[in-house]
Amino acid sequence: MASKRIAVVTGGNKGIGFEICKQLLASSSHDVLVVVTARDEQKGLQALHKLKTLGLSENTFVFRQLDVTDPSSITSFADFIGTQFGKLDILVNNAGITGIFVDEGSVASLKPQPGEDTGVKTYMAKQVMLQTYETAKDCIQTNYYGTKHVTEALLPFLCLSSSPRIVNISSGVGKLEKVEDKKASQMLSDVDKLTEEVVEEVVTRFLCNAKDGLLEEKGWNAPLSAYIVSKAVINAYTRILANKYASFRINAFNPGFTKTDMTHHKGTYTVEEGARGAVWLALMPDEGPSGRFFFQMEETTF
Repeated sequence: MASKRIAVVTGGNKGIGFEICKQLLASSSHDVLVVVTARDEQKGLQALHKLKTLGLSENTFVFRQLDVTDPSSITSFADFIGTQFGKLDILVNNAGITGIFVDEGSVASLKPQPGEDTGVKTYMAKQVMLQTYETAKDCIQTNYYGTKHVTEALLPFLCLSSSPRIVNISSGVGKLEKVEDKKASQMLSDVDKLTEEVVEEVVTRFLCNAKDGLLEEKGWNAPLSAYIVSKAVINAYTRILANKYASFRINAFNPGFTKTDMTHHKGTYTVEEGARGAVWLALMPDEGPSGRFFFQMEETTF
């Protein structure tokens, strides 16, 4: 067990998360044991069964329940990693939500018009979704704080790895150019002054504006503003971590507009295509880049 590279994938029971697990296990040149996680234990066990039906060796993957929004669940999971493996080599922070209510019928009927862009921005612009303060808060709690708290809990075990990797799943809508609130964009753009306190201030301001119904007035893009902010601050957090842990390889990753449950399978890319770059970053050599943002397997700007 000690010779294997230990990998954790949050939200690994379906979609891109499941595909990342599958591709990590299928990588013949790396001896990886994958800890598949899911908030719902039953769904996690179903994912485990699915991996078994693919003919993958059963001693190369395990399931452990993890709710990234529950401190006690995170603590229990960290204890499990310490007890069972004593170290961690790869952490893929994939668990996330959109932070919106979606009109299922309207989404099902959406068809691009001739010449219309079919990317994620166009999809999100369709008036079939609703963001409330509660959904916005849940989105930030899951996507940003979930990533941060899980990472903090597992950092002691990553520090024991000879080749630690963190891949934070982000999105193209989290680019700074998509953050329409000028002050927030400025704060997140100033790399020299970027700290966790700065990120916290951006998140707090956004949630205060959401609670007071001031998002549109303050320049936040609606109705997907919480998702955009959550991914923008994940990108910032990635930079902060990479600066703090120079021996790690820590990167943010945009899989592209991928066909998953989250997008109601309206994406441009398959899950196989969407997951490939995350697996590449998770298994990259020690001389690979850190503190960068990738679209699939190409570096892009924040």
